[in-house]
Amino acid sequence: MNLPHLLLDIDGVLIPFPNTDQQGPPTHVRHLVVPTGHNPTQPVPIWLNPRHETLINNLLDTHQLHPVWCTSWRHDANTHIGPRIGLPDLDVIDLPRTAITTSHPNGYLWKRDHVTRWAADDPLAWIDDDFTLLDHEWAAHRTATTAPTLLIQPDPHIGLTPEHLDRVLTWVAGIPVQGHVNQAATRPMNATPQQREVRPAA
Repeated sequence: MNLPHLLLDIDGVLIPFPNTDQQGPPTHVRHLVVPTGHNPTQPVPIWLNPRHETLINNLLDTHQLHPVWCTSWRHDANTHIGPRIGLPDLDVIDLPRTAITTSHPNGYLWKRDHVTRWAADDPLAWIDDDFTLLDHEWAAHRTATTAPTLLIQPDPHIGLTPEHLDRVLTWVAGIPVQGHVNQAATRPMNATPQQREVRPAA
């Protein structure tokens, strides 16, 4: 069985929605970026949390998950987002550029059909702020019939928190690996690297 995938959205997860004054949370640092196809004279403001470097890299250092960008930023995630918070280049689900006017054209998140095909029968944890009830029902059905599936839905005005990553780690620790229970670390994700030392699964 392949490693469980960790699918990461960006907007509403790593980049929280701005407040009514068009400012990000005080925990986040403002950056100006020029995504692919945008006018370079009109950079886009984004807000990123420097703490996410340690939180996410601690999770990746357990080597229990395959991290993947699942975002409308597509490959720009490795150009503009990851380097600004100290993340390595990650694989990218190459989502199509569809002509839709809503995130839920069929009542569920537009990315889901593409994720279903991409992930096949592999376990996955997916962090996105835009799931609907139908997405959560899909995850429960997929867990029961295909592979363990975890959806985590941050508040888009707050974004990713240590508790979200703790849930991922608890989830992956319960997935059998070659007949054994996965021995992923279960310490909080804001622990130091020394506290988070883990042994490979048997």
